[in-house]
Amino acid sequence: MRLDKLLANMGYGTRKEVKTMLKAGHVRVNGTPEKSPKTHVDPDADSVTVMGDEVEYREFIYLMMNKPGDLISATEDAQDTTVIDILQPEDHVFDPFPVGRLDKDTEGLLLITNDGQLAHRLTSPKKNIGKTYYAVIEGKVTEEDVAAFSKGVTLDDGYHTKPGELTVLHSGEESEIELTITEGKFHQVKRMFEAVGKKVVYLKRIKMGTLELDPDLDLGEYRELTDEELDYLISNSGL
Repeated sequence: MRLDKLLANMGYGTRKEVKTMLKAGHVRVNGTPEKSPKTHVDPDADSVTVMGDEVEYREFIYLMMNKPGDLISATEDAQDTTVIDILQPEDHVFDPFPVGRLDKDTEGLLLITNDGQLAHRLTSPKKNIGKTYYAVIEGKVTEEDVAAFSKGVTLDDGYHTKPGELTVLHSGEESEIELTITEGKFHQVKRMFEAVGKKVVYLKRIKMGTLELDPDLDLGEYRELTDEELDYLISNSGL
């Protein structure tokens, strides 16, 4: 990897700013001053320091966000603020992206990474990775609904969903439920309840595979995954 790319990727500035830093003699490779941005280094084998501080190279970043209901699950949008827009600069430089999508008005667990292989496996229907949602439903959710969801329901476009695991937490004029599904069709949770004559009035994703939303994260906050969370997530996705 070129030295200027490594330093830029690690947040030491733009390519132009990194070149200025190199020319000033602030960068050393294996203890020797290096001024050429074109110098190739092995991040796993070579020691790179900036003004005496060791550069810790990382290829991937894994972030858990508690997405609020006013952000778009995208890397960029011409009109709305995206989940990437609120990242700190040191995280933004990794060019991460959201894994899957949450509707704009849906809150909760969103994984953000630049690991394309992991993202693909977590969102592939063939992997049957469960996504669990908490929802408030307008109307009384019944055991008949639980049975219907366990067999899959037919959406408004004729698609018959895979079975979903519906748990009723409270049943009344407004019901509270948890639902685990293994696919992610457009507005799927909302459309599944519409298929049984009910309406979702609040929706929050609380789990994805083995990864559970950290209850200490306020809306709009995020943190890096712990090593344990990442290990479980990777093993659960079949990597």
